[in-house]
Amino acid sequence: MRQRRIKNLEEKLAECSSYITENPKEMKGHWHEVFGNDRPIYLELGCGKGQFIRAHAERNPENNYIAVEGALSVVLRALEKARDAELGNITFILEFVQDLRDYFEDGELAGIYLNFSDPWPKDRHAKRRLTSRQFFARYDNILKKSGRVEFKTDNRDLFDFSVEEVKEAGWNLKAVTYDLHNDASMNEGNVCTEYELKFSEQGNPICKLIADR
Repeated sequence: MRQRRIKNLEEKLAECSSYITENPKEMKGHWHEVFGNDRPIYLELGCGKGQFIRAHAERNPENNYIAVEGALSVVLRALEKARDAELGNITFILEFVQDLRDYFEDGELAGIYLNFSDPWPKDRHAKRRLTSRQFFARYDNILKKSGRVEFKTDNRDLFDFSVEEVKEAGWNLKAVTYDLHNDASMNEGNVCTEYELKFSEQGNPICKLIADR
């Protein structure tokens, strides 16, 4: 999808600078210093416009949140939402992250959220999917022993692939649903993303899995 050009983007990003972690790789092993406390840290990989991560930060002040998004014209809205809500438990990494192990020490994160990730539909690109066994091996390093990954998508092929990859990676599949919004148990407390609302309105069922180590 083509990104919308935003006038004075750099200036607008600068206005939200207090929510941006500069040189994030240098914070590896020191993310608690960014927040000034030892609360659990959760990460959303690809936060888009930030509706999901902002809601979590608002609802759960006892936790800290890191949002990753490299598309600057998209993440600007997320930054503005965090600033306007005066959230003190969220920061942003404005980069396209290839390997989270470059940014986080072993056991540094409590959880990872993957929402409507790129499906990389061609078989030869399977390793690039964020729910591939290769990526789960990376998550295994940076998550605490009790850490977990939560994944949502409307792409059934990607979801079926992900369910199998969780097993192949040696993780525990804690919960699975193929119709989140009609699953009373798993939908309780669900925080919707922008894509989730859009796809649901189109009649697409939302799939979700929770996996832990």
